Amino acid sequence: MQPMIFKTLLLGALFAGAATNAQAGGFARGTADTEILFEEGNFNMRSGVTFVRPSQKYSKNANPDLVGTDPYETYVIPSFAVKLKLTDMVSCAGTYTQPYGGSKKYAAPTYDGKLAEKFHIDEFGATCAVKFNAGKGNFYLIGGGFVEQLDYERQDFGGLNLTLGGQDIGYRLGVAYDIPDIAFRAELKYRSATSYGADGTLTVPGELLGLPVPSLDFPAKGSGNLPQNIEFDLQSGIAPGWLAFSSVQWTDWSVTKSLIVTSDAGGTTDQYNWRDGWTITGGIAHEFTKDLAGSVSVTWDQGVATGWDTTGESWTLALGGSWKDKIGGELRGGVGISYLPAVEENKYGPFNAAFDAGYAVAFNLGYAVKW
Repeated sequence: MQPMIFKTLLLGALFAGAATNAQAGGFARGTADTEILFEEGNFNMRSGVTFVRPSQKYSKNANPDLVGTDPYETYVIPSFAVKLKLTDMVSCAGTYTQPYGGSKKYAAPTYDGKLAEKFHIDEFGATCAVKFNAGKGNFYLIGGGFVEQLDYERQDFGGLNLTLGGQDIGYRLGVAYDIPDIAFRAELKYRSATSYGADGTLTVPGELLGLPVPSLDFPAKGSGNLPQNIEFDLQSGIAPGWLAFSSVQWTDWSVTKSLIVTSDAGGTTDQYNWRDGWTITGGIAHEFTKDLAGSVSVTWDQGVATGWDTTGESWTLALGGSWKDKIGGELRGGVGISYLPAVEENKYGPFNAAFDAGYAVAFNLGYAVKW
């Protein structure tokens, strides 16, 4: 299999994966596009956006007005990467994505008074790869750092509003080996955990406090942890014009036990107590013409819920494709359909909630250029 065919096939596989990863366990959303480090060219740029619409309805809730309603909202995951080849051995990339997030809007108050809750993490990263000739292929050492920025909002019954923001830094490390002539690559990647002490404001309507003012703002603080993860990717040509690919990812979601918010007006705790998560993907890609390639993959995510919340298992079928245009760029896209089995809480007695089986649909579109 020729290297150029490999590149075309791999782009299709990657964009099928983008739709797949959007419905992984915990708060997982996007992944930094460090794969651009392996692209040929002195200067490469790739950008894309993924739209995800999850849907799962309450089958049980302490507030009967919520039964049969769907609290999940559509969300968008941006991705941008640019790579510069510094020498024949060294390339570096800058990346942006939103690796974590969550969003719910309730048709009626929950038992603890929530009407809406959402957050997302913006990640800005820089990663370099050093390449060494090794036998028939190349060995890579990969490393870099990233900055995460947290944006959190919550609205409660009675007009209470909470906003929080925070920042932390982390790092990623990896090794890889590829043999371009047979489209083989094995890659092991590590991404460090992050921890938040976020600051913000709790806004309380004046009438709730018996005061003749529209509202009062109280300083608020939040704290929580986001996980480390390890991912192993493997792909290889299996026949002329055909590529097989797979990945296994372990994520340390057990560190995400709770989100604790404190202020002068009181405090709240969201309990998660998640277990560690596993995500497994397998698929194949095929080159239809020298300019057009497609892929199909299946992903299983075991879910992380332990009875404290409803973050359950998922199965995803994803299709991806890439098309090389006549002006030197590549248009890429994918679609994923996830099945979300029924899930329920069991730690809150009469306040336990449960969801019927549901689904999620993800679409993504992107473009790549190189010089």
